Amino acid sequence: MKRRTLDIMFSVGGLALAGLHIVMGLVLTSNANFARNYTEDQLSAQNISFKAADKLTAEEQQAACLVEYAGQRLRTGAQAECYANEYIGLHVKNTAEGRTYASQGDFVNGLKAQLAAAQKVTPPDQAAIADLNTKITAANAARETLFKGETLRGLLLTSYGFSVFGTKGGQAANVAYGVGALMLLLSIAGLVHAYRTPRTKTFAAPEPALSNSQPVLVNA
Repeated sequence: MKRRTLDIMFSVGGLALAGLHIVMGLVLTSNANFARNYTEDQLSAQNISFKAADKLTAEEQQAACLVEYAGQRLRTGAQAECYANEYIGLHVKNTAEGRTYASQGDFVNGLKAQLAAAQKVTPPDQAAIADLNTKITAANAARETLFKGETLRGLLLTSYGFSVFGTKGGQAANVAYGVGALMLLLSIAGLVHAYRTPRTKTFAAPEPALSNSQPVLVNA
């Protein structure tokens, strides 16, 4: 095969791969922009703001991101993760002695069972009944708070996860652009080399066969 033909074949193939990677990069960039803009729009609509730095409690100040984002509007996925885990997570943990919405339900049921037992005592202990009713009311209020907090936390973390896909898409787009640019440069170099290569030059041409016959010496 002629060397020029081989160079042109590889160069054309490289141009096709370069175009494919550039198109892939454009698609990934579009998806990354959509994920970033959609996340920002949805989070901005929640109208959530971080507490000002001088309003943070000592426990809240232990979270570096709460200090970093203090006083800012919640708009990005990273901010959503911080608010969900470090702010809501902290307050949810302190609401019912570390119990979750699900386990708080079991706690309330236990109090109700104690109340039912106290009401069967003769004569009924009115003080104990009143105390249990107060505890049940407080426990139900705490469970409602847990429900709202855990729901908002889950929604914010979902937004954060969606934003991560956008970030990864942007990184993948940069890789695709880089590979496409490299293939384009190599393809151009191949075409230049093909242009400068003589038409008669071959690539991996077979060596001419050697004759097995020996020259005959003739004595004068």
